[in-house]
Amino acid sequence: MTEPENGFSLGRLWPLGLLLAGLAGFFAFDLDAYLNFETLRENRAFLSEWTSTHQLLSIMVYASIYIAVVAFSLPGGAVMTITGGFLFGPVLATSVTVVSATIGATLLFLAAQTALGDVLRAKAGPAMQKMQEGFRKNELSYMFVLRLVPLFPFFIVNLTPAFLGVSLRSYVIATLFGIIPGTFVFTLVGNGLGTVFDVGGVPDLGIIFRPEILLPILGLAGLALIPVVYRHFWGTRA
Repeated sequence: MTEPENGFSLGRLWPLGLLLAGLAGFFAFDLDAYLNFETLRENRAFLSEWTSTHQLLSIMVYASIYIAVVAFSLPGGAVMTITGGFLFGPVLATSVTVVSATIGATLLFLAAQTALGDVLRAKAGPAMQKMQEGFRKNELSYMFVLRLVPLFPFFIVNLTPAFLGVSLRSYVIATLFGIIPGTFVFTLVGNGLGTVFDVGGVPDLGIIFRPEILLPILGLAGLALIPVVYRHFWGTRA
């Protein structure tokens, strides 16, 4: 079967359709009831003991679930990250979470790019094409900023680059390194989760917006934009 001239065919939609079906199934089977702090509080003793006894297996299970959460754009990423910190400590949890999140985000990126990326770019008007061109010229810097600064939901940042023509290489590099600071903050929260539960509290998910945490992250985002500023003011003079 030949592909239509506009590059669109129903066969290209199956990766995205599969992810959407997974998202629908997640809510249809009420699986969201398990991705919350109350469930973690009730099962923390069992999870801690099982993780201690089967560390490698528990890491593999955690990584697999995290990949699915990101790839299917399921709610609960922050809960998962904090749980990782609680079970594995901040260093190991950050490492496993960052790699898992990058894999899940890349799967979603490839699915969206395969299904709709070429079609949307072909139909984009002049304003959209100009934005795409500007983004592609500085894609690595812009991707780092989007990953570092928590301005938009994670799944939005996962999807949008697929429609702007961002290269897979830049996407993976920016995701892998750009989410490290935020991930480490949440795994640190998870590392002290037992104490929070003991006093009947819940983790503060807004901790990432505290000035002492957000300002250094904004500083990193500013550093990521230096190549863009340089290219804008001095690149054309070279």
